Amino acid sequence: MDLSPHFTLEEFVASQTASRENISNVPGPDIIVNLKNTAQVLEKVRALIGKPIIVSSGYRSPQLNKAVKGATDSAHIYGLAVDFIAPQYGTPIDICRLLQTSTLVFDQLIFEHTWVHLGLPKSGTPNRRQLLTAHFGGGPTTYTVGFA
Repeated sequence: MDLSPHFTLEEFVASQTASRENISNVPGPDIIVNLKNTAQVLEKVRALIGKPIIVSSGYRSPQLNKAVKGATDSAHIYGLAVDFIAPQYGTPIDICRLLQTSTLVFDQLIFEHTWVHLGLPKSGTPNRRQLLTAHFGGGPTTYTVGFA
C-alpha cells in the first residue's frame, strides 16, 4: 500500500526485530492515517534534500517498541515518527542541519548519530520543533538540546 508517492506501508512497518521475535507489527486504521501524514512530511524532506530516503524505522506496535527498548510513549507507536537516512545527500548531521533551517513543521528532530529521527505531534498538540542530539551509553539514552 502506498502511503505517499515515494513511501509504502511495507517500508514503514518492516522490522528485523519483529520478524526475528515473531511480533505483530500491523497498524490499525487510525495508525495508517497517521502514517500517511508522516509520509507526506517525509515527502517534504525528500523534496528539500533532493535525494531518495531510506526508512529504517516507522511504525512500531507497543510490543515491538518494548522489544527494541523504545521510549514508553514513543511517537513510533502512533505512526507519528520515522527514522531514516539519505546517504546520497549526506550524513545524518547534514540532514539535521538542513531541516533545522527549513520551515518544515515537526515536533522533534533528533540527531541519532547514524540516523535521523523525525517526530510529529499528536493531534491537537503544538509542534515543539525540538532539536536534540541522542547520547547512547551504558544506561538509558539521554538527550541534549541542539546538535552536538
